[in-house]
Amino acid sequence: MENNNTPAWLREAEEVLIRYCKEFSPVLIDRAAGSYIYTQDGKAILDFTSGQMCAIIGHNHPRVQAALASSHDKAWHLLSTLLSEPVIRLCQELVALLPEGLDKAILVNTGSESNEVALRMAKLYTNGHEVLGFIGSWHGMTAGAQGSTYSHTRQGYGPVGPGNLALPAPYAYRCPVRHCQGTCDHTCLEVGMDLADRQSVGAPAAVMIEPILSAAGIVDLPPGYLAKLKAMSAERGYLMILDEAQTGMGRLGDWFGFEQEGVTPDFLTLSKTLGGGLPLAATLTSREIEQVCFERGFLYITSHVSDPLPAIAGLAVLDIIREQKLVVQAAEKGNYLKAGLQKLQEVHACMGDVRGRGLLLGVEIVKDRHTREPAPELGWAISKRCLELGLNMNIVRLPGMSGVFRIAPPLTVSYEELDLGLSILDQAIREQQ
Repeated sequence: MENNNTPAWLREAEEVLIRYCKEFSPVLIDRAAGSYIYTQDGKAILDFTSGQMCAIIGHNHPRVQAALASSHDKAWHLLSTLLSEPVIRLCQELVALLPEGLDKAILVNTGSESNEVALRMAKLYTNGHEVLGFIGSWHGMTAGAQGSTYSHTRQGYGPVGPGNLALPAPYAYRCPVRHCQGTCDHTCLEVGMDLADRQSVGAPAAVMIEPILSAAGIVDLPPGYLAKLKAMSAERGYLMILDEAQTGMGRLGDWFGFEQEGVTPDFLTLSKTLGGGLPLAATLTSREIEQVCFERGFLYITSHVSDPLPAIAGLAVLDIIREQKLVVQAAEKGNYLKAGLQKLQEVHACMGDVRGRGLLLGVEIVKDRHTREPAPELGWAISKRCLELGLNMNIVRLPGMSGVFRIAPPLTVSYEELDLGLSILDQAIREQQ
């Protein structure tokens, strides 16, 4: 039955749009600037998701606008074999930021694409096809990336490619092997690799992971885990693909999520945060892997590979992050926001866990803090009330887990805006409990 409270514009939209998500938000957006999005009727909404976790430098940053405006008479799009100066410069700057072993880059459009590139190269290099991925992961919607995505997007679409094997994620708050509680001693990794060994047909290609699993509810890899996974994978012949779509470009308080562990992956994929809100992604790997793949005829030609226009935006994003020292700010503001959330946790029993790093934080909503019984509907009600009050929050509602807020404001967010967001969240929880 049609809801009479549904706005007319939303009814019109649903007449012509394929409904690609569970439901559309009941606000019509007109413009965006900084930490805010604005509805068509002029209401300001503080954006604690940075758009789709992409607008790391805030919405419509003036420097990016100026860079795009200056390119009006430059090439925007070219044949795949033709290169431009912005593409070469951006690849040079990315390589310069990274350790040895991540020496060659390709620019594409989305996170799905960047992961497809890495998967194709890993399979070509190893002559294998088996790919390990975490339960709860999200690596994209294209076929290869979707095969290693173990969130709620798998059912109903038929079989994925052969060789995709799932590992339990180190979700300490809800241990997947019912062993730990609150901490992780890596037992889940040992169990997972043992199971993978028994399922393997002896054709290893890659393990694809995120430093913090976002769609799984902000699951941070515990200390030492990444190094251990890299060693165990290498022993078996798997290359490591690190998907830093949401964690790269400073969001965690380091340029890249793997830096704290000192582990260099075989492939690094960047997307969301690289373009600052525009469609830009990159895959990086070693000279050795690139050389072998080149000799074996590696091919990845799409309509918009190496397009100049998004590369121009990416260069501006890098400049802004460096000049405004946003990596340091992400660490400092992240600590401030996390402390604020922990203070709210002392007041609200439904806030079962606060976790994450930098400006990528998670709050898990529960019915009972001691039993940790999930409360996804309460989380959804809080999210809806936040939006009504002027705060955009994202709630993860996956089967088998409670609602978890993924909190990811722009790195340019002010302390006053962080305080405002905490105040609105506090009010929304009080009104919904």
